[in-house]
Amino acid sequence: MATADRKQREKLERRQVILDAAQRLFIEQGFDKMGMRNIADAVEYSVGAIYLYFKDKNELLFALQDQAFDRLAEEFDALGAIPHPADRLNALAHKYLTFAFEHPELFELMFLMNGPMEAAAARGNAMPWARGHAAFQRVIRVIQAGMEAGVFRQRDAQSAALMVWAQVHGLAALYLRQRLVFLPEEGRQPAIEEAMSIFSQLIQQSL
Repeated sequence: MATADRKQREKLERRQVILDAAQRLFIEQGFDKMGMRNIADAVEYSVGAIYLYFKDKNELLFALQDQAFDRLAEEFDALGAIPHPADRLNALAHKYLTFAFEHPELFELMFLMNGPMEAAAARGNAMPWARGHAAFQRVIRVIQAGMEAGVFRQRDAQSAALMVWAQVHGLAALYLRQRLVFLPEEGRQPAIEEAMSIFSQLIQQSL
């Protein structure tokens, strides 16, 4: 292996070590206690070494967000074999909810926190939130496939996907942000499931 290639590989490995430690601290201690110095101590690097890879905390959070989206994308892609578009769309929606409930810290990082999006905006390129856009495109493709198959009536796939995302995201956020406390604790997830069932029926009637 050429020296340049080896150095690049080592650099990527050190970057991943930092990200792994940052994610562990983020999940275990929360955003406020996850500082650059804490991360440096966890990996036994100097604080200056951390800044060689990430210019600030928001940029590091954005990199963690990218990894979380890659994880969600893998779970979405595993549903690609479901033949009927309506069933696949329903499975995507449930996978989104399951991901949110099983990984609440990652869900907050991906969809609720401002810091990573501030880093995305600072990049100033044409597609600052590429991973989020890719996840949204997966929903659009399922709806478009349903339209082409005659399962959904013809309309704008992007607008329909936005409606689906808003509904499912809203249920996840209400649950994770403790906005369903007026329901008995044991009845909250069943209520979400029933709401999803009703929404699924409405989608097939209206899309």
